[in-house]
Amino acid sequence: MSGGFFIIGGIIFSIYVYFTIWNINTSARKNKEDNYPDYRRVDTVDMDGHGNYGRFPTLERKKVKRKKRQNV
Repeated sequence: MSGGFFIIGGIIFSIYVYFTIWNINTSARKNKEDNYPDYRRVDTVDMDGHGNYGRFPTLERKKVKRKKRQNV
C-alpha cells in the first residue's frame, strides 16, 4: 500500500514540476515580447560597442592577376 502511495505521489509531483517550469518559461517569453518588441530583430542597436564590422567593406583591394597579351 505504501509503495502505491509513493508512486502516485511521485506522478503528481512530476506533473506539478512540469507545469511549474512550463509556466515560468511561458511567462518569461511573454514578458520579453512585451518589454522588448524588437528583440528578434537583427542589428537594431550595437549592444557590445564594437560595431558590426561585417557591414563595412574592407579597404584592401584584391590583386588581380592579368594575363600578358601575346603579340601575334
